[in-house]
Amino acid sequence: MAELSIQGYGDDLTVNGIRIGDLTPREHENIEKEKGGRNYSPLENVVVSHVQDSSTLICRKPNSEDVKSFVEEELIDGLCCYSAVNQGQLNQTIVDAVVHHLTVDKLPTVPRSIRHKYMAAFLMATTAITEMDRVVPKVAGVEAPELMFKLSRRWGYRVKGIPENEAIVVAARGNFHGRTMTAVSLSDDPDAKSDFGPFVPGIELVPFNDIHALEQLFAEKGDRIASFLVEPIQGEAGVIIADDSYWPAVAELCKKYNILLAMDEVQTGFGRTGANFAHQLYGIKPDLMGCGKAAGGGILPVSFVAGRDDVIGVLTPGSEGSTFGGYPLACVVSIFATKVLVDQNLAKNARIRGAQLMQHFEDIKSEFPDKIKEVRGKGLLIAFEMFNKPQLDGHRVSLELLNHGVYAKETHHSTVRIAPALTIEAWQIDNIAEAVRDVISNL
Repeated sequence: MAELSIQGYGDDLTVNGIRIGDLTPREHENIEKEKGGRNYSPLENVVVSHVQDSSTLICRKPNSEDVKSFVEEELIDGLCCYSAVNQGQLNQTIVDAVVHHLTVDKLPTVPRSIRHKYMAAFLMATTAITEMDRVVPKVAGVEAPELMFKLSRRWGYRVKGIPENEAIVVAARGNFHGRTMTAVSLSDDPDAKSDFGPFVPGIELVPFNDIHALEQLFAEKGDRIASFLVEPIQGEAGVIIADDSYWPAVAELCKKYNILLAMDEVQTGFGRTGANFAHQLYGIKPDLMGCGKAAGGGILPVSFVAGRDDVIGVLTPGSEGSTFGGYPLACVVSIFATKVLVDQNLAKNARIRGAQLMQHFEDIKSEFPDKIKEVRGKGLLIAFEMFNKPQLDGHRVSLELLNHGVYAKETHHSTVRIAPALTIEAWQIDNIAEAVRDVISNL
């Protein structure tokens, strides 16, 4: 084993003589490129140091006067870890619950082979907020659609009566359900699939927001289709929103053909779109729903699948499991993440602040009709899409926004997504909009 020395905390954390607090943004980047997997391409010349408040990050940037040092600046967090921090960074209610749990209750981790008292509270809270019969706890967000896929197949065989190994799961083109093999198999993104095959069989794709294509597929293969596994809003695709009539029609089709509607609300759940869960905007209820990200309040990774009794009821001991799915500390975090969602009425604030930001963006679109093609959003899940021109580069916009004190990130070439904490204040929304206006004007 190579020599390894680890000492100190925070900026004083030192690994083999290298003090983390002394590293410049370029040195951080070099270490990642040399020793990391290179599966991410973070924004250049910025490193998050710590959190100042629920919507503000303190970041380190290169010092223009000394390349061997850095300066610290405030950044409004306009991405909120892809909706994992809806409750705001270091939400005090959740932090207090964690501290109390670790210092007073003193029960961090036990396996599911023995019951712990917090599981009951977690199940009561999550079935209440989702209005579902049963909940299965998981950890990473991608585990939710993964489990919905498994549940769909088993329900299809044991309840619907699909012949063995013939079950089909339908997904929408342009989807993003994660990066496991099942999620990638559901995807039509060539970057996600290149050289990772062969893929999971039994999957059919239809265009998103095309009820006629879905009905045609259901009519042709409905006896073997177990579920339609789909996002209510396609976030990673650029905040793509279906017509208001689409989801009620989808729900009716699923009932007609006895096909499960399995909704991936990992990014759209927990108040993000102006409702506790995005499907509620359309007056429908899925048979299965996968949640994650904000289910852990930005403190711990927590995910779960909620659903009908007869669907989740097909699970048996040994057919599904997770070492850390529903461990005591995770249960406490998720319970209080849900408490904050309800007590602070985050969905309402998402509607109010989202309408404010949408109006700003519509004004910017009117001001620069040759640059902004479209503005889309529900609640505080909002994107503006630029025309596909060389100078209208989403990555360039993201970098320029850093210089204006805003952290956002492009998705695809010409679309920039804004999804701040649901606790964000009106003046911070104004600041985000003004920064976008300045950047767009100079493109």
